[in-house]
Amino acid sequence: MRLSLMVAFFISVLAFSVLANDGDKSSRLQPNLLIITVDDMSADSLGVYGCTLKDTSPSIDGFAKTAMRFDHAHVQVGNCMPGRNVMWSGMYSHRNGVEGFVQNPKPNYPVLCDLAQSAGYFAAIRGKVSHSTPYIPYRWDAVLDNDSEGKRYHVKDPHSYGDATKQGIELARAAGKPFCLMVNISDPHKPFYNPQTKNGKPVDAFIPSRVFGPDEVPVPGFLFEDPVVREELSLYYSSVRRADDAFRSIHQALIESGNLDNTVVMFCSDHGMPLPFAKTQLYYHSTRTPLMIRWPGVTTAGYVDREHMVSSIDFLPTILEIIGSVHPEPDRLQGRSFAPLLRGEQQANRDHVVLQYNENSGGNRHPMRGIQTKDSLYLFNPWSNGDRKFATATTGTATYRRLRELAAENAFLARRLKQFDHRELQELYDVKNDPNCLTNLMGYTEHRDTLSGLRATLASDLQKIGDPVAPLLAADPSSEKIVDFMAEQDQRALERQKKRRESRSKKKAVSNKLSENALGLQCDSFVLRGKEVQTVVSYDIPKRLGEQILHVTLRQAGNTRSASVPERIHRTVESISGSGSIVLSFMIPDDPELSRVSFAAFIGSTYPENIIHKVTDSIEVRD
Repeated sequence: MRLSLMVAFFISVLAFSVLANDGDKSSRLQPNLLIITVDDMSADSLGVYGCTLKDTSPSIDGFAKTAMRFDHAHVQVGNCMPGRNVMWSGMYSHRNGVEGFVQNPKPNYPVLCDLAQSAGYFAAIRGKVSHSTPYIPYRWDAVLDNDSEGKRYHVKDPHSYGDATKQGIELARAAGKPFCLMVNISDPHKPFYNPQTKNGKPVDAFIPSRVFGPDEVPVPGFLFEDPVVREELSLYYSSVRRADDAFRSIHQALIESGNLDNTVVMFCSDHGMPLPFAKTQLYYHSTRTPLMIRWPGVTTAGYVDREHMVSSIDFLPTILEIIGSVHPEPDRLQGRSFAPLLRGEQQANRDHVVLQYNENSGGNRHPMRGIQTKDSLYLFNPWSNGDRKFATATTGTATYRRLRELAAENAFLARRLKQFDHRELQELYDVKNDPNCLTNLMGYTEHRDTLSGLRATLASDLQKIGDPVAPLLAADPSSEKIVDFMAEQDQRALERQKKRRESRSKKKAVSNKLSENALGLQCDSFVLRGKEVQTVVSYDIPKRLGEQILHVTLRQAGNTRSASVPERIHRTVESISGSGSIVLSFMIPDDPELSRVSFAAFIGSTYPENIIHKVTDSIEVRD
């Protein structure tokens, strides 16, 4: 989103402060913010959340002793990109436009980094960049995916997360601003830790500080006892420990920076483990997240909230209250702040969480809605008609393949496989006694009142947030409403998949047939600080491709960069077709620390779908 558009969003910023470390009440500071996430980690994989396997998470468990922990925290959805966009937009997927893994190139709302910047923060991110904002490249002040020499960090290297954290803190200090850092640890997302060796050397260079064997790991109740399952789980838990190693390096970097006592630290997972009945589902172990927050001088160390239910839709409004920033359009937010809970207060109406799933990474739409309380879980699956088959990334796991093999001779696993593949229109579980969701209580007369209450509350909540599934909750399985709704969903999936295929084919065709001269960038050998500069962009687009979108960006270059200037200084977007050239003007920031810049251009609706991309050599900035 262009800066000129974003300015209209930011109408007020209130000062929020904590006492300085020296106790001088006249000296006040904005708190720094460090958000640490892990990828695909179930809450009960951590010792502090009851993991029966010892030493999976010594560093995170240690942090829990200093923070406030929530026992009933849930994310809205069990897959990454839509889930993270809920977190940092404060809106459900049908409102923020990121229902699956397709970006929203024209969001009409600010997200966390925009709001933090408007409040005077230096906003930077490491990892999951494309999953944490509506589109990429977004307007972070810095993306910390490369080291100081420009070499890309390996996502499975625990030490690199500490280095990136240190880099972000130093950039913020140089800019004279408090930092808002989001550090997203890749583990335990697949690929898991690989213990194999080749020619006597480890295949995986990043060995966890503790490796677990198949015989010692617990098998979750929603899976099944089998050597193949145990082997995959041992790799998962070893990856959990490697995520803990990464957390330790991040936390150590914070301590060494001297900012520990003036930094709010938040830790969570985006959803459950990447195995069947967890990831890409809405079951209890799909959405329950570990959530810990340390707010120096506010939260009580080691306190556990076992009463209130909070969820990822509440994360953004809570953070805004912590840093003292007012959302420009508070009515747009669909969650509410739980900052009062962090201060030891009570909040009413925190007895349930609404869940929402739409689409997987392959573009397959299987809409599901749910309502989770501390005791019960109700799921509504309008896609389920007995014939449709659920599409999910976890069908590629060894555990799922083994489930299919054993289902041929094992009646219980045959039922589990059918449940996984086809589901039912409605599901009801007593999660207090059956957290693994093995027994569907639909049809049990003794649970009729529970079902009626949950269904009515879910229907009401979905109606309030404008969810298109809301009207279907009053329909029976054979209702034409559901049939028509799913026909529309199928059409959307087909159209989106068609666009993806066309985009890939178009990009491949252009890449194969166009020369380097199809896109050109001409600029001076040096530019002047604080002065306007022009670049000439030439293009030669085949007639069959019609009108295209040209994106040209002025950005910082070189190993030494100014902390007070964003990496992406300015972007211009133009429509082009055929052959020609266009002259574009950019203003070089008047910053004494800005030493080199470069121009980058691509053609396409978004960068991941670009059909050609060009970058100039770095250009010296002179006085």
